[in-house]
Amino acid sequence: MAAKSNKSIDVDAFMSDLKHARKAEILALRDIVRSADEKLVEGIKWNAPSYGYDDDRITFRLHPKDIVQVIFHRGAKKRTDAFVFEDETGLLEWLAEDRAVVAFADEADMRKKKAKLVKLVRHWMEATC
Repeated sequence: MAAKSNKSIDVDAFMSDLKHARKAEILALRDIVRSADEKLVEGIKWNAPSYGYDDDRITFRLHPKDIVQVIFHRGAKKRTDAFVFEDETGLLEWLAEDRAVVAFADEADMRKKKAKLVKLVRHWMEATC
């Protein structure tokens, strides 16, 4: 793993203070996403951990407090340019043409999806950066 940036330290503080019914799963998910690509920069966006290179592309959705989801997006602003993404993992549920979500029912579901999620993170970053 690359050395921690100031943003990662901020995320450590955020996670330390986080009060969430599924905090253990969120911590495990954070480890999974960070392991997928050592070049990812971690920060906080939408009051949750978020990842990208120069701009966020993958952001956790933690509200309401009983859900754990990961939003795959192309930045904060809606994009209308042509975008085609082939989801070989079958994990994505498309919310719009430029963003999709992966939901986790529980920790067992997350473990089951781990290998596909790592592949999806890598592929999404290649396709959107």
